Amino acid sequence: MTKFKIGYKNHNCRKDFRLFASTLLGFISTKKFTQKKKKALIYAHYDKSIKRRYFRCLWITRINSVTLKNISYNLFMHNMYKKRLLLNRKICAQLILSNKYYFYIILNEMKKK
Repeated sequence: MTKFKIGYKNHNCRKDFRLFASTLLGFISTKKFTQKKKKALIYAHYDKSIKRRYFRCLWITRINSVTLKNISYNLFMHNMYKKRLLLNRKICAQLILSNKYYFYIILNEMKKK
């Protein structure tokens, strides 16, 4: 049987796989590269959702630690939605870290209700 070279399209495809899985050492077949690529993309999607969940918990904890002195957290969030303030948990947590004075102004407005 005669030996033949692979075409430039296949060569580029294999090169892309190798760039994606650059941490893998040694020779691995193209089929294994595709399997590893699929698995990596699945885990990347899964880890994004876990990261979102973790940060949401972090924001809630930060807001709760400041609001507990004056008003409960769920009452604070309820009053925010009632008064139609467009501040979500992320913005409130950033406001607490950057400038607490402005957050206390918002908190006092929520307490008046």
